[in-house]
Amino acid sequence: MVTIESVSKSFGHTRALDEVSLAVAEGEAFGLIGPDGAGKTTLIRILATLLKPDSGRASALGLDVVKDFREIRRQIGYMPGKFSLYQDLTVEENLRLFARLFGTDTRTNLDLVSSIWEHLAPFKKRKAGALSGGMKQKLALCCALIHRPRLLLLDEPSTGVDVVSRKELWDLLATLKVEGITLLVSTPYMDEAARCDRVALIQDGRILKSGAPEAIRQDFPKPLFAIATEERYRTLMALKAWDRTDSVFPFGETLHFTGKWAGDQTTELSQFLAAHHIPATIRLTQPSIEDVFMRLMPAVSANSLSETR
Repeated sequence: MVTIESVSKSFGHTRALDEVSLAVAEGEAFGLIGPDGAGKTTLIRILATLLKPDSGRASALGLDVVKDFREIRRQIGYMPGKFSLYQDLTVEENLRLFARLFGTDTRTNLDLVSSIWEHLAPFKKRKAGALSGGMKQKLALCCALIHRPRLLLLDEPSTGVDVVSRKELWDLLATLKVEGITLLVSTPYMDEAARCDRVALIQDGRILKSGAPEAIRQDFPKPLFAIATEERYRTLMALKAWDRTDSVFPFGETLHFTGKWAGDQTTELSQFLAAHHIPATIRLTQPSIEDVFMRLMPAVSANSLSETR
C-alpha cells in the first residue's frame, strides 16, 4: 500500500528526512513513532503529495507521489496534525463540503463514520471553531473518511487531546482497520505503539528500528531494572557517574537502569546504592518501546552531531 525507498528531504540546512525506507502492507495499522522534529510530519506530507522528496522514491496505492499526485489525492484520506477545517462552518456544513469535494454525499458512506458521527450529531449545527479539542478531532476524522479512502494518513491525531479522547480515537481506528482501510499514523506517544501492527521508530529524520511492537521490545539486549527511590535526582547523578552504568534515565516514578556487566546485577547495584546511602527498591522489569527508543537514540544523535561538525 505504501513504499518508501531512500527518501530524503531538507529545508535549508535542516535535513528533515535522511535516506528513509519502509513499506506498509494493505490493511495494516502502521505507526510512525518519534518526538517532535523527528521527521514524521514531513514523511506523511510527502505521501499526501503536499511535498516533493529531494531524492528517493515514494508511492501510495501503487502510484508515484510525484507523477500521480492527482489520483492519489482522490483515493487517500488525510488528517493533518493541526485542525484545518473551516471554523466558520458548522459541523454538518464541513462534512457536506468535504463529501462534495470528493464527488460523493454524506449519506453514501455514513455507515463508515456512524460510530464517530453519533458523537457529533448533537452538535451538527455548532460551528467547528466552537468545538472542544476531542470533538474537533472526531470531525476531522469524519471529513477524512467521508469518501471511503483506501489509505488513511493521520499526522499526530491524538496530540493535544485528553486521555479519554485518545482512547476513543484508537478504538475508532481499530474499527476502520476491520473495514479494510490501511492506516499510517504518526504519534509522539510511545504507548500508542501497542495499538499498531507494526511501527517505525524515527529520530533526526532516520528510521532507528521497525517491526512489530512486541518483537522490538523483545530485542532489548540487556536486563532492565526499575529503581524506586525518594531521592531520584541524587540517584540519577550517582548512577550516571558510575563506570559500571550502561544507561540510566527517569521513567515515570522510577529510574530505568542497565549495567555494563553480565551475571547477577541486582546484588552489585544494591551494594552501590547502599554505599551512597540511597534507600531504594530495585526490581527487574520488562522493556517498553520507550526503553528501546532511548537506547537507540544516543547513537543517532551522536552521528548527527559529528556530521554537522
